Amino acid sequence: MNDPIIVAHGLTKAYQMGKRRLEVLRGVDLTVKAGEFLALRGASGAGKSTLLHLLGGLDRPEAGSIRACGQELGRLGAGELTSFRNTAVGFIFQAYHLLPELDATENVMLPARMARRPWAEARERARDLLGKVGLGERLEHRPAELSGGEQQRVAIARCLINRPQLILADEPTGNLDSRTGDEILELLLRLRAEAGTTLVICTHDSRVAGRAERSIELADGRIVGG
Repeated sequence: MNDPIIVAHGLTKAYQMGKRRLEVLRGVDLTVKAGEFLALRGASGAGKSTLLHLLGGLDRPEAGSIRACGQELGRLGAGELTSFRNTAVGFIFQAYHLLPELDATENVMLPARMARRPWAEARERARDLLGKVGLGERLEHRPAELSGGEQQRVAIARCLINRPQLILADEPTGNLDSRTGDEILELLLRLRAEAGTTLVICTHDSRVAGRAERSIELADGRIVGG
């Protein structure tokens, strides 16, 4: 049995919306094994994205603890947390988040350059990854010149460039038609299997959740099933 790559206890998170306090997570406990493919299910507003952001160090909980990829996230300073996000975790978002002024190769290279990897090494790996995601003929195309599915392929290549231990994907097929979404999911699962990487996907799509090795459901900020 694989050791846990994520152990979270008692996570709470709320946001102040004017005079109203919006409680998003209300005491979430979660353990994810290394190499596992886990789906986080739930309706919009259930807390899926917030939980994913906490697990990846994009935000901090109000209470509770998270150990991820061997790091106690609550003990990391801002700079250490930035390094953790850049090297240990690969993020994939519904909105792609590609820089419009950079071409596909440069977008994929960006996390490697932030990690101070040599330019030539980063470029070679970026081009290799773009080939693996089927974009070997689109290396110098900017996001505006790519379809939505192609942009998500660039985002997948970018998330893999620093060989992360953990991939966190927030509705990665949400902006795509069903056929393209299926292609993207198949690609992501193939690349994840090749690298033995842990994958956690937030989704409201039962087809995506059905492909996971384990699926849990959030409702009103709590885990209610799975």
